[in-house]
Amino acid sequence: MLHLTKVAFGVTSVDHLAERLRARAEAGPVSLTTRYLPKRHEEVAGRGSLFWIHKHMLVARSPILGFGEAEGGRVAILLDPALRLVAARHKRAHQGWRYLEADEAPGDLAEGEVLDALPPALAGKLAALALI
Repeated sequence: MLHLTKVAFGVTSVDHLAERLRARAEAGPVSLTTRYLPKRHEEVAGRGSLFWIHKHMLVARSPILGFGEAEGGRVAILLDPALRLVAARHKRAHQGWRYLEADEAPGDLAEGEVLDALPPALAGKLAALALI
């Protein structure tokens, strides 16, 4: 399985990201636009997720439902609006999206797990020390 990563640009917290996705879902399907269709899109569509980077940490994921066409010849990445929290893991910020192999992807957090309450910066330091 293959995933994508993307910086959650302009969000102040994971809760803010979840609110933005919910608001966009009310107006129709949630989609992000990109210039080019990923070459490995067939490995991602319907099976992979878009992992969100916030403050240099992978913090959550949105399952990728598929790909479509967007205005101006661009490509739409169609997302499930339900945000799933993951065990925070350090990830350098980048422009656009990048591939993430399944064995490098962090696992989902169980509801109510303590780690979801950690500030991303602290979680990053603990992850770097292999404590979480």
